[in-house]
Amino acid sequence: MSTVVPLHRRHRRRLPELLWREAVGEVLREERQDRGERIVDTAGTAGVSPQYLSEVERGRKDPSSEVLSALTGALDLSVAEVAARAADRMTRSSGPLCLAA
Repeated sequence: MSTVVPLHRRHRRRLPELLWREAVGEVLREERQDRGERIVDTAGTAGVSPQYLSEVERGRKDPSSEVLSALTGALDLSVAEVAARAADRMTRSSGPLCLAA
């Protein structure tokens, strides 16, 4: 009698997927730093506390659409531009993307 040996699929270790709030935070922080602005200045222009902006930039808080609009406006960006950059980061961090209709 033959012995059946199950073939185990190789499980590729997947990195944790980048969250939307983390990607948005990275984009906001990068833009602020590229402009040479301090967190307190950008937060003041946007009308939020520096602590809140820090949490958004670190991906700890998910800002409302109104707050996101204020933050992007303070950096002379549109929400659409930040969303596109964040989506690009998420695509690059997760590897190949397969879209099905």
